Amino acid sequence: MAHRIDTIAKALGARFEGDGAICVTGASEPATASANQIALAMDPKYAAGLQEGQARAAMLWEGASLADFPLEAAIFVPRPRLAMAGLSRVFDPGPEIAPGIHPSTVIDPSAEIGEGAAIGPFTYIGRGVKIGPQARIAAQVYIAEGAQIGAQALIHSGVRIMGYVKIGDRFICNPNAVLGGDGFSFVTPEKSGVEEIRDTVGKRAEIREQHWTRIHSLGTVEIGHDVEIGANSTVDRGTIRATKIGNGTKLDNLVCVGHNVQIGEDCMLCGQVGIAGSTKIGNRVVLGGQTGVSDNIFIGDDVIAGGSTKIFTNAPAGRVLLGSPAVKMETQVEIQKSLRRLPRLFAQFADLRKTVADLRENKGTE
Repeated sequence: MAHRIDTIAKALGARFEGDGAICVTGASEPATASANQIALAMDPKYAAGLQEGQARAAMLWEGASLADFPLEAAIFVPRPRLAMAGLSRVFDPGPEIAPGIHPSTVIDPSAEIGEGAAIGPFTYIGRGVKIGPQARIAAQVYIAEGAQIGAQALIHSGVRIMGYVKIGDRFICNPNAVLGGDGFSFVTPEKSGVEEIRDTVGKRAEIREQHWTRIHSLGTVEIGHDVEIGANSTVDRGTIRATKIGNGTKLDNLVCVGHNVQIGEDCMLCGQVGIAGSTKIGNRVVLGGQTGVSDNIFIGDDVIAGGSTKIFTNAPAGRVLLGSPAVKMETQVEIQKSLRRLPRLFAQFADLRKTVADLRENKGTE
């Protein structure tokens, strides 16, 4: 679908210069842009590519001049990544889901489907499910009994939403995510080795057989408005209370949220983050890729953890963490600097030992 430059500028809340009637059907890097694409040169370092490409229009940084480039129109943006969010929304059609309900879909008679919802082939919607208006559900989605999904949801193929999960409006769920699977919760009749080493910090009185008994998950999952879940991510249902994810929170691919976890609003959990059971996370928390969070701890508002951080204890609000175990980022940087100096330190120590040994040997011969 083609879009006019002046229409795109209006959608972005940005100003434009030149011929606003030029139509573009997509976006491209400057050097490879064709005549029907808008070139993305929102930083001076990309400007040279405009001479190589064929673009008639471009997105330029605020302060650039249209006259300096072989262009007929330009949109000027002060914050490039924010502009990218708006531009990508303009050009992204989303998955192809035909209007209405596909005849191969199985819908329980008691389910409520909102006005304007579109449901793809081979999807199952169970007893008592409520789907909000304008929801779009792709092929081969499973929505179990009692689940509730708000308005304008977009659920990609292969998603599994288990019984009684509650989801707010404008939810986006990427392929093969599973929401509301059983929590990973087990107990042994006798005190387990895990409990023992937690108490003793690693010491075992004896090693004996132990057999695991499942603790069933009687809670559910509650997800707020404007939440996005990445592909192949999982959110386990609570044991008694619900596992909760607050408004505006975004989960990347392969994120694992354990049972009873409480996540606040506008958090961002990057790829392969794992949060163990019963942990509480505040608002606006950002966890870098492969961050691990221990069970039964608290992470305060506005905490930021760098990639591969392992958080084993409570983290106060506003703390910036890095490393395993997690410490303040500046402390971890100093630790890494010290580690890099160790080979030189060992060499200096070896020289010092040799000097001391030589002095002793010389003193003994006097």
